[in-house]
Amino acid sequence: MEFFKGDKIYNFMGKRLPFLGFSTILVVTSIVLLLTKGVNFGIDFAGGTLVQVKYEKAAPIDKIRDILNKTKEYKNSSITKFGSDDEIIIRVTTSTNSVSSDLSDEIRNVLKGTGNFEIRRVDIVGPKVGGELREKGLMAFVLSLIVIMIYVSFRFEWRFALASILALVHDVTIALGAVSLFGIEVNLDILAAVLTLLGYSLNDTIIVFDRIREGVQTSKESDLSKVVNESVSRTLSRTTLTSLTTFFVVATLYFFGGEIINGFAFTLLVGIIVGTYSSIFIAASFLVQLKFSIEDFRTKEVEKIKKQKEKEKMRAMFEQGTV
Repeated sequence: MEFFKGDKIYNFMGKRLPFLGFSTILVVTSIVLLLTKGVNFGIDFAGGTLVQVKYEKAAPIDKIRDILNKTKEYKNSSITKFGSDDEIIIRVTTSTNSVSSDLSDEIRNVLKGTGNFEIRRVDIVGPKVGGELREKGLMAFVLSLIVIMIYVSFRFEWRFALASILALVHDVTIALGAVSLFGIEVNLDILAAVLTLLGYSLNDTIIVFDRIREGVQTSKESDLSKVVNESVSRTLSRTTLTSLTTFFVVATLYFFGGEIINGFAFTLLVGIIVGTYSSIFIAASFLVQLKFSIEDFRTKEVEKIKKQKEKEKMRAMFEQGTV
């Protein structure tokens, strides 16, 4: 199935500067959001206590907030709805010994005058553990970028590797900017979504770069922009189909998967849209901007083939006993 005509070549590189300008605005805006507004760390990274409470009727949030503010251990707690009016999340910034191990019983006693309810979940993370999780999460992200760059450097020429890393940073920065803009709680699920996004975006970029390299090797064209236009046009239907099928699955998770995975699904949704956009319009544009030389690449390929033939000739002579 093809959405686009197989023989039609689209002039993507002719419009690369407007697309790069648009992406620059998105990236800069995302960085400003991350530096000014920051991200809303969940208890996985910030530490604290989270309690999920389910009421038979709509939860009296104002009454609950007044009661908790009168209790020393739960003063200044954050109370938010969790998917529906009858379910709430109580977040407490402390996880010290002032919060007893029988937290469920303590919450029941504190809220006993607010109606009929059940406590569905209690999560407690110490500030030290939260700090360690933040550090390990950042380390996982940085190591992923390093391993990806090493892998692409071995598989492609170094400009391809640098262009793919720039595209990945572009995708992740915009995704994190959206997380900051909408106040999505950043926890281990969001970290998993970001790492998933790295793999998804890289996969799309590698397919496009493979086609570009193939075009450079087989085409007689010496203009990189024309080779890129043809290669991206040839992979356009595949990229669109892959992105749409993935988008529909993640959209289903977002709308019907429940509040608990909304942040994960939202991050992936943004990532799929941005990753598809960057695979088509941005990654190859970086390659052109980095002045990748078709002539130098073809010269190196000829030298590589020549050396390979010499090795095969020497091996054959050795096997025949003439060396």
